[in-house]
Order: sequence, then C-alpha cells, then structure tokens
Amino acid sequence: MEKQDMQAFEYIASPSKVIFGSGVISKLPSELTRQNLSRALLITGPRGASQVNPIIELLGSKLAGTFSHAAQHTPLSVTNTALRYASSLSPSIDSIVSFGGGSAVGLGKALSVRLEIPHICIVTTYSGSEMTSLVGETGEDGVKRTRSDPRILPGCVFYDVDFTVGMGVAMSAVSGVNAIAHAVEALYARNTNPIVALIAKEGVKALAKALPEIVEDPTSPSARWNALYGAWLCGYVLGSVSVGLHHKLCHTIGGSFNMPHAETHTIVLPHALSYNAPAVPKAMKELVEVLPGSDGDAIKGLNVLLSKLKVKRALKDFGMKEEDIDRAAEIATMNPYWNPREIEKRPLREIIRRCWAGEDARADL
Repeated sequence: MEKQDMQAFEYIASPSKVIFGSGVISKLPSELTRQNLSRALLITGPRGASQVNPIIELLGSKLAGTFSHAAQHTPLSVTNTALRYASSLSPSIDSIVSFGGGSAVGLGKALSVRLEIPHICIVTTYSGSEMTSLVGETGEDGVKRTRSDPRILPGCVFYDVDFTVGMGVAMSAVSGVNAIAHAVEALYARNTNPIVALIAKEGVKALAKALPEIVEDPTSPSARWNALYGAWLCGYVLGSVSVGLHHKLCHTIGGSFNMPHAETHTIVLPHALSYNAPAVPKAMKELVEVLPGSDGDAIKGLNVLLSKLKVKRALKDFGMKEEDIDRAAEIATMNPYWNPREIEKRPLREIIRRCWAGEDARADL
C-alpha cells in the first residue's frame, strides 16, 4: 500500500446471512424454522407474481398471506395499504418474505421496520437493495426521502441464480448497471475503506464481464451466476458506505418524475461519474482496471459498456419533459448528500440535461 493511501478507517461487517447458489431456495423452510418463524407475509410485485408459486408451495402452512402490489420508489400509499392488510391477518404475522427486485425488497423493508419483525429476501434482479439498511420512500408530495436505520437491514438474503434466468435481457442489463453504480460510488464514498474498495472492484469486474454475455446468451449459466455474484458484492458495498451525487440524482429524478428505477440509474451513472471525475482520481484509476475498453478513461469504459448492452440512454425516452430539467436540478441541490466535488447548480443542470437528451458522458464540466 502506498504511503498516501495509509489512512485510518473503520469497517463494519454486514450481519445479514447470505445463501447463494443454484436451487438454494429449497432451504427456505429450514431457515424459517431456524428463526422460529411460522406466520410469513409474502411480498411481491406485478413482475414477481408470475414466478412466486414455488415460494408459496415452499412456505406451505407457514404462509399467512400474500401482498402482490409492491411498486417502484416505495410509495407510502402502498405501504399503508400493505400495513392494513397485514393487520387484518389472524393470527398475527411474525415475518416478512419479499420476493422480487428492488420494489418488493423496498416494501418488505418498510413493513418489517414498522412492524418490528424479521425480513427474509429472495431476490430476482441485481438491484442490491437487499444488502442495505436504507429505504427510499415516496410521499404524497412526490418527493422520495431516504431513511436509514440498522433495523431496516434484512436478516437473511437468498440469491438463487435460477430465479434470474427468466429475467429479460433489457431488464438484466439495466438492473446490472444499477448494481455497478453502487460500487462506483463506494469507491469514492466519504467512509470508504480498503475492504470496500476490493469488494467494489470485484463486483464491477464480474458484472462488466457477465452482462454483455447475457445480452448474447440470456440462458448462459456462468454469465447468470457471475452477474448475481457481482450484484451481491455491489449491494454489499452499498450497504457499507454512504452514497453521493449519483444516488441523489436517481432518487430525485426517479421519485419526483416517476422514472423507472434501474433505467434511471443506467442513464445517470456515467454522467454522475463525469461530474465527480476531477475530484476522484484514485477511483477513476481503479475503475479503469475493471472496465473493459476504458483505454485509460473510466468514463469511456462505462460508455462502451452501455453501448454493448444496447440500453436506452435518454430520460426523455421514459417520459421526462425538457421543462423538468430545471426542477430536477433544484430538487437535487436541496439537502444534498455528501459528495467529493461540491454540488454546483449550473454544471449539475447540464449533467441532467445530458441525461435527458441521451448524450454520451464526458468530463468537461
């Protein structure tokens, strides 16, 4: 380690139990028994509803009820509806089992922390939310607010690769880039450390290799395994450090303008990195090492990756209006997260405009 990197740090290991592999969902009943749980509320969303039957069968008599209306950005209105449903079940529930991506996990978190009961996640995408003690909730005013509490962290997470094989190519791509975004910000977070950096780089490396392979062959067992492995690592570092400009922009744009979650992360990531690039030379160097096609420039590496994945690059393609740009910049500068580069409204507005227009990212601001 170079002398300039020899800085004191703090590291807290995640207390979540992780069960990873192919077919590992068969261990769900024994995990409930281990925790002495017998009345689970199953949470899913519209996408997960078509895959949930095996979970219902596994839960058997331990299934107290199913709520299948999880929505992106965790609207408080949906949470309140789910709470009313949970309170109507008798005997009372003693656990939450969420099945799906970030929407199901988010609602599961919101319920478990309010009801003070354990939360077991079964993830089917690469979102990473399952490894954090954060939940972003959208109020009636349309503003998404992030809440942090150690009790929000799910106690057990199932990563069964088999549930990701059916995820479409387009969703796999944006969900994977969403995961990469967590690791990118972890590299320059205020409270990053050498352990987090190692895990973050390994996560980006695994996903940057696996995602283009999934685009070419969505059923590739090795690509699906490596992608979920990378997503777990990226989610882990998201749960270990604070977040910065990228996540602030995504929370602002997603929650306030109802943009799709993973797609927004995918569009914003290279632009947020380009904004911070002058202030994070070490992180830029580390990313070059794990992003193929970088040629010494991590922003180019991200642009190359997104091109390979054939993802949409413009917020306007998802319904954001040009006149929303100024409002987005205004919201993003309110209560800003810590960021390695000072948040300035003029260049920030330009970053949002480029995201809206779908331009390639470039570090010229």
